[in-house]
This record gives sequence, C-alpha cells and structure tokens, in this order.
Amino acid sequence: MQGKSKTLRGMTWKHDRGLAPLLATAKHFCKEHSELTIEWEARSLQEFGEGTVQVLADNYDLVIIDHPYMGQVAQKQCFLPLDEHFTPVQLHELERDSVGASYRSYYFEGHQWALPVDAAAQVAGYRADLLEANGFTVPQTWEEVLSLAKFRRGFVSPALSPLDSLMCFFTVCANLGEPPFHGSEQVVGTEIGQQALERLRILSEHSFEGALAANPIAIWERMSSSDDIAYCPLAFGYSNYARLGYRSKLVSFAPIPSSGRGPVGATLGGAGVAVSASCRHLDLTLEYVSWITGKECQRTLYVESGGQPASNAAWLDAHANKLTNSYFAATLPVLQNAWLRPRFSGFEYFQIKALTIVGRFLGAQISSRETLNQLDELYRKALTNEESRRKRAAT
Repeated sequence: MQGKSKTLRGMTWKHDRGLAPLLATAKHFCKEHSELTIEWEARSLQEFGEGTVQVLADNYDLVIIDHPYMGQVAQKQCFLPLDEHFTPVQLHELERDSVGASYRSYYFEGHQWALPVDAAAQVAGYRADLLEANGFTVPQTWEEVLSLAKFRRGFVSPALSPLDSLMCFFTVCANLGEPPFHGSEQVVGTEIGQQALERLRILSEHSFEGALAANPIAIWERMSSSDDIAYCPLAFGYSNYARLGYRSKLVSFAPIPSSGRGPVGATLGGAGVAVSASCRHLDLTLEYVSWITGKECQRTLYVESGGQPASNAAWLDAHANKLTNSYFAATLPVLQNAWLRPRFSGFEYFQIKALTIVGRFLGAQISSRETLNQLDELYRKALTNEESRRKRAAT
C-alpha cells in the first residue's frame, strides 16, 4: 500500500473543545484525501493567549489563533490574507453565518487573516441542583450576584486568573455602559472603572481560595467535579461541561448578569483558523479550512466531537442544543452583544503587561485609582509605540 505523501501540521489549544473537533475533522477529511495526513498538536491555554505568531507560522501550516493577535499578524504578514484565497461569495456566507462579531474579529487593516471556527464570550455558569437545594434562582442582575456571593465563601466564584481578571474588568465596564478603549487615551473613565473594580473586589473576597489563579477551564472543572461553586458570573464559556456524561456533575449556562442594559458587553473570545504564509499543500489546506468553517460541518461533526462552533446555524440547531443542555440557545444573546477587544499590533503588549495590574488590585496591593492610572499609562505607551511603528512603516 502506498504511503501518504503529504502532511500538514496544525496547532490549537489543549482542551477537548480546542483539540477534539480538529482531530475528528482531520480524520474524516484525510479519509476523503488518502494522500494527506493532518497532524494537530496542542499548547496550554496560557500559551494560547501569550504566544508568538511568527514562531507559530514558521512551524505550522494551520494555527488556531486568538483575534487580538490580528494586528501582529497584519504587521508581520506571516499568515495568508484569506480574502485573497477565497471568493467574495464564500466569505460573505461565512460572515453572514458567524456568531456575533466572530468573523469581523479576524478582519484587520483590509484583510481577513483567519476564519472563525470557534465562538465564545464570557458567560455565566451555574449548578442548577445546588442553587435549588439552597433556595436560590439564577441571578439576573449584579446586585443579585453580589448578594448571592455572601451566602458562603466559594458559592459564587468567577475565573480570576490574572488574564481573566483583566477580561472580567473589561466586561464589567462594558456591561455598565462604557466599553473600554472607546476613543480616548484612557482605558475607561474613572467612575465606571472604579465601579467595575469594586464589583470584582467583592467577588474575589467571597470566591474560593484559589480563584485568583483560576482560568475558565479550572472553574468549569471544579464546578463539574465538586459542589464547591454553585454560580460563576463571568468566565469564557465551554459547552463541553453542559454535556451529559462529560463530567460527573452537569453545569448549566446563562447570560451574564445585567447592569440594567441586559447581557451586554461580555468580552468576545473564540478562535479562528489561520493559514501560514509558508503553508505546504495550499489547495488541500484551503479546502479543509473551507469545510471545517462551513455550517454543515460546524453543526454536525464539529459540535458532535466536542467543538464549540462559530456558525450561527449551529448555535440555533436543535441537535447541537440537545447535545449541550441548550448551551448555545441560552448564551447566544451574550455572543450577539459581546464586546470586541482592540487588535492593533501593540495591544497584545498592553494585554500581557496589564494582566498583573488588576490582579495586584484584587490582592490589595494597590488602590483602584492607582490601578486605573497604571492601566492608562500602559495604554498610552502601547498607542505611542503603535504610532511610531506606523510612521516607520510609512517611510
């Protein structure tokens, strides 16, 4: 039997949501293309949020990537502008079918640098059995959340790792009616910023002891394997934990709490698939990318394999919702009203440096005013660096 002569290497993040659907789609696609092997590898969630795009593009043909990197990608041009490799009709269909701003999040400086394959935002999760056993219903407002948090320590716990604390801060500001980075050199106004920080402070004081080191996966794992946490108001959603049998205890999901305007302002997450500029076997790669991002694969094999699709048709699909205890239907309003982070090339520098600042506030090391001042100073530095880069590029 003749061996396979073509190999593609891909990189995603280490969780069933990130890896399992890609392994399943690769297996299926390679059955149809017997000359091809697709090898998917995975890195940690932290590495996914802090990686170097050039190194990834140099070593892999396909990369699952976070949209705040689009400024870096546009600057280095280490991934292909996919608008030059797909037809306008194909791209329009993907855009029309994408959840919320998922498609738009990978468009930067005139090009589409990735296609949405996974959609997420910060959502709320809860253990229906624990809330009911203690006489509570799912909180709808922040006032209800803060009251519920005082029931016992750990009963309410958001994901408050350094990066997630920063994302929670962004979300609460936007939920209060002032999305961050909305035009000035301030991250956010003092009044809204202090309100947001105060909410997070109260939550952190009542969360379980390790919450300041917990990312979303850690929160959902703890909720689905113990009775410590009954409600999480903010963490990036993982539909896996809403699937019967995935873990010993079922987590249900809901919109984030409202500050009077509904479930608006949740920080958009998700992931796109980018193609390296040095990709081998480009025609097969593009065919695979087109298939895994299309609505038919997204609402069937992709979601059935543990994926969290970016296709709106999949989020509305009865079968997908039956598999996930209505995760998609319950949280779709959050995705449709999510907040999109800046994507200029200096934003990743800002984000990596800033994630310790909110954490220091929650650790009672600095005041809310000092926290906001440090964030503003860092943002101004990032903007100055970006302006200098653009001037150099123009000369």
